[in-house]
Amino acid sequence: LDPVIEEEIKEDPDVFKSVYMQLLPFSNEDDDNTQSIWVVFGENGVSAKTLVAVLSYFILSAKTKSPSLEQRLCGLQAASLYLLLLKIPGSVANKVYHQILFDTCLNMPLKCWPQDSSKKRKKDSLKSSQGDTKTGKRSKPPKKVSEEMEIDDDEEEGVYFSAQDLLKLREGIVLLVRTLLRLLERFSLRDKPQSADSCVQLFTELTNFEPVIGDMSFSQERSVNQLKSLPELSYHGLGLLCSTIHGEGDECCRRVFRKLLYVILMMKTQERSKPCLLAPSQTVCGARDHAILFISHIVDKQREATLPLLRILVQHICHQKSEYRASGAQTVGKLMAKMPCQDYAAIIKWLYSYSRNNKVAFRMFALDVAMVLLEQSERDVDDTVDPELAVFLPHRFLVHNIVYNHRNDVSPTVRGHALHCLAQCLELDSQNATKCVHELFSNTISLLMFLYLLLDEEAMTLFKKHVSDPKTNARKSALETVMSLLKHGVISCSAENLSILSDRCRDPAVSVKKKAMQCLIDLLAALPENREVQEAWLRGVLPAVMDSESSVQEKALECLDHVVIAHIKSQGKYQDSDASQKLAWELLGLLCEKCQDLNRYFSKAFSVWAPQQKFTPAFVNGLLSHTEGERAAAAWLLLAKIASCSPKLNYGTILDTWENIIRSPVVSVTMTGHILSVLGDIASNLNDDTNTRIVDDLMSWLKTFSLPLEVISSCFNKMCHLYSNTFVCLVSVCESYLSGVILQEKGAENINEDLLVKHLYTLGAASLHCPSKVEKRIFLLVQSVLTPSEQQPVPAEGEDLPASQPLSQFKPNSMPTVVRAHAVITLGLKHLLTNCKLCLQHEELMLKYLPVFARELEVGTELAVRSNVVVVMCDLCVRYTNTVTRYISNISACLRDKDPIVREQTLIMLTNLLQEEYVKWKGALFFRFAIALVDPDPTIADLCEYCLVDLLLKKSPLMFSQHFIECIFHFNSYEKHKKYNKFPQTESEKSKFSLKGPQNKGKRFRIYRFLLKNFTDEKRFNITTKICQDILASFVDSELPLDSEGSEMLADIFDILSLKEMKLTAMSGPAAGEEPQEDEMAMAKAVLQVAQKKLVSQVQKRNFVENVIPIIISLKKTLEEQHSPVLKHLMAYLQVTMQDYRSQVKELFAADEQLAAEVEYNLKQFEKEKQQQEQQQMENQLANFTLSPRRNVSQTYTCIEKKLVPRQWNVESPLVQKLRTKKRF
Repeated sequence: LDPVIEEEIKEDPDVFKSVYMQLLPFSNEDDDNTQSIWVVFGENGVSAKTLVAVLSYFILSAKTKSPSLEQRLCGLQAASLYLLLLKIPGSVANKVYHQILFDTCLNMPLKCWPQDSSKKRKKDSLKSSQGDTKTGKRSKPPKKVSEEMEIDDDEEEGVYFSAQDLLKLREGIVLLVRTLLRLLERFSLRDKPQSADSCVQLFTELTNFEPVIGDMSFSQERSVNQLKSLPELSYHGLGLLCSTIHGEGDECCRRVFRKLLYVILMMKTQERSKPCLLAPSQTVCGARDHAILFISHIVDKQREATLPLLRILVQHICHQKSEYRASGAQTVGKLMAKMPCQDYAAIIKWLYSYSRNNKVAFRMFALDVAMVLLEQSERDVDDTVDPELAVFLPHRFLVHNIVYNHRNDVSPTVRGHALHCLAQCLELDSQNATKCVHELFSNTISLLMFLYLLLDEEAMTLFKKHVSDPKTNARKSALETVMSLLKHGVISCSAENLSILSDRCRDPAVSVKKKAMQCLIDLLAALPENREVQEAWLRGVLPAVMDSESSVQEKALECLDHVVIAHIKSQGKYQDSDASQKLAWELLGLLCEKCQDLNRYFSKAFSVWAPQQKFTPAFVNGLLSHTEGERAAAAWLLLAKIASCSPKLNYGTILDTWENIIRSPVVSVTMTGHILSVLGDIASNLNDDTNTRIVDDLMSWLKTFSLPLEVISSCFNKMCHLYSNTFVCLVSVCESYLSGVILQEKGAENINEDLLVKHLYTLGAASLHCPSKVEKRIFLLVQSVLTPSEQQPVPAEGEDLPASQPLSQFKPNSMPTVVRAHAVITLGLKHLLTNCKLCLQHEELMLKYLPVFARELEVGTELAVRSNVVVVMCDLCVRYTNTVTRYISNISACLRDKDPIVREQTLIMLTNLLQEEYVKWKGALFFRFAIALVDPDPTIADLCEYCLVDLLLKKSPLMFSQHFIECIFHFNSYEKHKKYNKFPQTESEKSKFSLKGPQNKGKRFRIYRFLLKNFTDEKRFNITTKICQDILASFVDSELPLDSEGSEMLADIFDILSLKEMKLTAMSGPAAGEEPQEDEMAMAKAVLQVAQKKLVSQVQKRNFVENVIPIIISLKKTLEEQHSPVLKHLMAYLQVTMQDYRSQVKELFAADEQLAAEVEYNLKQFEKEKQQQEQQQMENQLANFTLSPRRNVSQTYTCIEKKLVPRQWNVESPLVQKLRTKKRF
């Protein structure tokens, strides 16, 4: 264009707009009086081609690199004017339309609008290494690029726009879009597919150009002038492009739906690059919602033409990225609501196949879609639905076949999400979904449901397995499901079912502990009057107060405060209708009765609250108002906890209650203990006369020997320290009574067992406060009680006395077991509430009676006596560590006691000693501890596993690896090695802890697997090398004989080396069913794992070649010469090991070609047998489904197995290609 003409045109910035307004009347075809503009042009010598050329010049000027504001405005106005010329009748005859220029005009709004500054900064930061470090600007490329590339890479450098400038640009864009909309009403793009695509691209980009004020509605037909925002104009244009004027059949809608797919997926399409995800801003989410409404509007308007496209669109949305999975599922639900029953059922059928895909993301999305569909009303089967598709319409299919079927998915992510969805089904408003869940757990199950769903054991057995899942998220989801089942009455609130939740409050994972507590809180809120739920809540939350994690402690304290403490009001404000107050007192009542064992955790909570001055005088006075009546015991429980840290109490009320208890013929054990605790805390604030009176009452009470043992304990714990001189008379009274029973000839004939126990108990408690007054005569009396009815033989003269000596100086007696058990406590170490007794006061007495206690552990028959002796000896170990250490073998021998109570008691006490390092892992202690892993009682076995892994292994990380090899020798009772299994043991101990023989192989390997499971790769590698060098090499060098014992142990060794737990984790692939996420971090991690595996494989191969193969070859020859049965174990080990070196067998065994051939043959046979087993298993599964004689059952579910392939777009996108190539899970 001539520069002079260009300057003349630019002198008037609104010249194009003026021409536009003058030409606008000529574009109206309905006005017959309007003169043709083309005639006017001819009369005035204006060439249409010249006009178009001038407009194109200004349009292209706006697309140069970094155009000015004037260039952009002129370009937009020129493009609008060109589109107006196309609308004027006669434009086709005058050849005004030019496809490239038309498409360029459509691209003008996006090119003229400034680029997003955040995107510019991001791109600049990525290119900063190529630019000037001082200015921060990007340097020019080293070689010349085309004008098109320069336009595509425009970054708006150095151009800044004010708000007024942006407003002018928006007005220009709105003018262009409105002109285009008026053009599309008459101007057909049927034969111009590229231009139609450009229009769709423009309108799609403008859908999220700016937010829409108010709600967008497509139901009302409005003119272009009534539409204000660009998104509204854009959707109006997309609606025009869906009309048949621009294409035949479903071609127009297909084009629009395909572009809107990316808006729904919240992705942005870019030329020469893959679509990228957009940040979920309000504008992007709003554009997605508007796109869904628009598609629903088009489907309602053009139902027959768009329903097939809607099915394709829904299938493509199911491939939503995992980041926006929830929104994608909601979108699918909204669009499926527009489908008739036939298409709806077909999509459900496809969704079922989709839910069985081998990709984790697909299965997760199917679960989300199922949950969205369950929120909708259930569809009724009508005549339009094919019979084979009718089964997919009810909600039962979604719950049973999609949600519940994934509870055992191979992926922990999927099975956890499936359990979460199952729990959510019960929370839905839909009664059908809740009913379907009830059917899963009802006892009346139809044959069809049994064949297809419940092929496992009972439901709760499965959930117990799920709450022990190795993955944290799966356990949390299982807990949520169990809570929902209990909450809605699907399963009964029995103690067994509720223990699933309360036990998980002690889970190793912190998040699972918190989830379990939250589930108990929600369940208690839903069922506040259920006593079983209340007890489960206490047993779950209270122990968490002493958790090792501070965050768990804080949550437990918060729960206690919110549920119990916060609802304690005065008597006058109490109302039975207040469920919260009633619940708080009921929980406290349980602590006084059924859950007294939890009081120590409750006390811990108050020790934490004490420094916070949490309990005000008003709270304490309100509590005192409840000390009489039905809530008295609970009120005194709270007072006992806060008496030591609360402000001044009303002593008159406390003393009055004490007077009433003293005079009462019936003693409440629980409440009396709490009152005595309060009296002990306030004793320092009472005057001497009051304290003296209380002690006199107490001593008179004790001398009656009518109090329960718990009350006697409370008396001594809280009050007796005030006046110790008064206990001398108690000791005298007890001595007189015991003398009368024990020393007189017929004193024990009519013995009062209960009274004798109380005297022994009182004697032990009183002796703590006056040890100097306890004479030797009293010791001898208590000793005589321990003497059994039959005396053991005395060793011959000259023989050494055994470590555990009998009480030979006393005559046998026939004291009851309970009396002897209390004699142990009295003579022994401690009070039932951890107060030491006679032996703690006299070290010589301890030295004398340790052998007595050890003897009881060996030959004693009474359960109570042995249990108390274990407690006594372990407590003695704390004070007299060096002395009692000699008897650890006697104590640890109780781990094989015949009574589970003694075994559990021993396990707990030894764990405490090992934690505090009073006892070391010396001698056979570790191996005896490991024996508990295979205890007949599964509770003890689980407790042992917890103690070893969660308590002791943290303190001694090398504990397992240091003892592993010796475990092999010890459990096989092999003593011929010069180094291993050489610690001293008696023959009875050897037989008691031996796991020798094939009958105990399962127990031995359970221990081996447990130890190996907690090994690191480094420890596994070292153990393998050490086994070869220390054991296998000893057999090769004939240091160890290949006799029957040696063969059994050697077979064990080869089987251990074949265990999957012995394989290095770096050599193993990802967990089954897990699919790495498609992001850069996951890809980098995968690359690192491949490199690590390659490196580890090379190191392991080198070690195998240098250290293992020579020994294996030599040992194989020896075993062949002796025709040893161990040879098959050796070949099995090689078969397992060589799986990682399948193609290198001949290379590795070059020194023994025969062995290489045998290994290769065995590997082929192994693979063949594995295939046969898999085929046989599949045939068995198929045979199980032919049990029903009803033909309709098989016909109904045959369609489920068929895979529904989605229809394709005309031009395949990456999403479509993924869908076409997907495999069935």
